[in-house]
Amino acid sequence: MALRNTDYRLIEKTDFSGEDLTYQEFENCTFKNCNFSGSDLSHSGFIDCVFDSCNFSLAKVKNTALKNVKFRNCKLLGLNFNECSKFLLLIDFEDCQLNLASFFNMRLKSTKFVNCSLQEVDFTRTDLSNSLFDNCDFNRALFELTVLEKADFRTSFNYSIDPEINRLRNAKFSRAGIAGLLAKYYIEIE
Repeated sequence: MALRNTDYRLIEKTDFSGEDLTYQEFENCTFKNCNFSGSDLSHSGFIDCVFDSCNFSLAKVKNTALKNVKFRNCKLLGLNFNECSKFLLLIDFEDCQLNLASFFNMRLKSTKFVNCSLQEVDFTRTDLSNSLFDNCDFNRALFELTVLEKADFRTSFNYSIDPEINRLRNAKFSRAGIAGLLAKYYIEIE
């Protein structure tokens, strides 16, 4: 089923998997329980939209505009967010699976990640200043030359962040998570 430019405000329980959804614009829409896995959303725009319980696994998002978009309870496995349009990019995530996603070389200041699985996510060269990571799993996530100034990791876990190659000024960590900052030294913390 193809999705074309429409005035819909609520799009529910629709399977767009593998569909060509390029060059479309959506504003103030809510997508609920939709399947976009393997679909091509390239060159499309989403403004002030909410995706609730949707699957975007391996979707193509080349030059896709995400302007004030919220993802809630979504599956975004292997998504290359770094291919999205950078212009006015503003996204937030809650209760999402983002494993194997890439945010390489992006500017994501003040982004919220709440209760998310961020396993094996690439944050290389990403600016995450002032971002909130509330109860997120960073198992094998990659942080290299990442700006994490004033970012809040206090309730997150399984991260391994090298303070020598990442900018951490005024970032917040819990005492329990301090081992994730010292992992490269192979020391025991009790």
